Amino acid sequence: MTTELPLDQVRTLLAVVDEGTFDAAAAALHVTPSAVSQRVKALEQRTGRVLLVRTKPVRPTESGEVVVRFARQLARLERDALAALGLPGEGEVTRVSVAVNADSLATWFLGALRRVPGQERLCFELRREDETRTAELLREGLVMAAVTSSPEAVAGCSVRTLGRMRYLAAAAPDFVERRLGGALPDALAHAPVVTFDRSDDIQDGFLRGLGRAGAGRTRHTVPTSEGFVEAVALGLGWGMVPEAQADPLLRSGRLVALAPDRPVDIPLYWQQWKLDSPALAAVADVVTAAASEALR
Repeated sequence: MTTELPLDQVRTLLAVVDEGTFDAAAAALHVTPSAVSQRVKALEQRTGRVLLVRTKPVRPTESGEVVVRFARQLARLERDALAALGLPGEGEVTRVSVAVNADSLATWFLGALRRVPGQERLCFELRREDETRTAELLREGLVMAAVTSSPEAVAGCSVRTLGRMRYLAAAAPDFVERRLGGALPDALAHAPVVTFDRSDDIQDGFLRGLGRAGAGRTRHTVPTSEGFVEAVALGLGWGMVPEAQADPLLRSGRLVALAPDRPVDIPLYWQQWKLDSPALAAVADVVTAAASEALR
């Protein structure tokens, strides 16, 4: 086994993962499917590891994810080098891929991107994912950076603290009148609740903090940040609303804070590849600055 990783083999592996099949990768690379298969097999022999699970679509193994991440970083460095030399392709833009949670995307994150110097020469590829799972996209090499709730650095990545996103338990006034009489913990535990998706645990966590097992069985799932807030404001159920979205609705009377002295704070971090990439560094700087203004 040799430690050398031939670039044509590495790029071929990346193409197979991105395209999903050997045939599609062959078409993208303008080579035969046999050539693609031979390159992947040769790379697996060199590393002494199986790099792909041969399903449809194919997916990288844990070792394959390492090589895929290396391939994407290599491509990023190549583009930066060409740009520094004044040799980018005609009309080519610099792509920056980021995984970000829905609530950040709906409140402060897009405004941060507007501040990136020369942002008209950048192409942002945003992947919306729960903050507890964005780090996994980094680990798989699918994005260059992520807003995540994990302070533990993904291999090959650096970490910056962004701040804490605050959530407030809230409901519409008529919902409070109809469904939340009596002791609040008991009432919330049996009342309809709005959740983002089936993995959304923040409402249950809030109730556990009040000494209850979790939210009730009637769960409305609304998988957009704006839709979630509107569902709560319309009285479908109670929910944990980001402070930035809750404040104007509380002032207007569309929402009522259920336990203003019991907010839930979710810490957020910025993780990114350890690359000397001007584009990535510029994005990291504005994201960190915007988070310091928007988060606690």
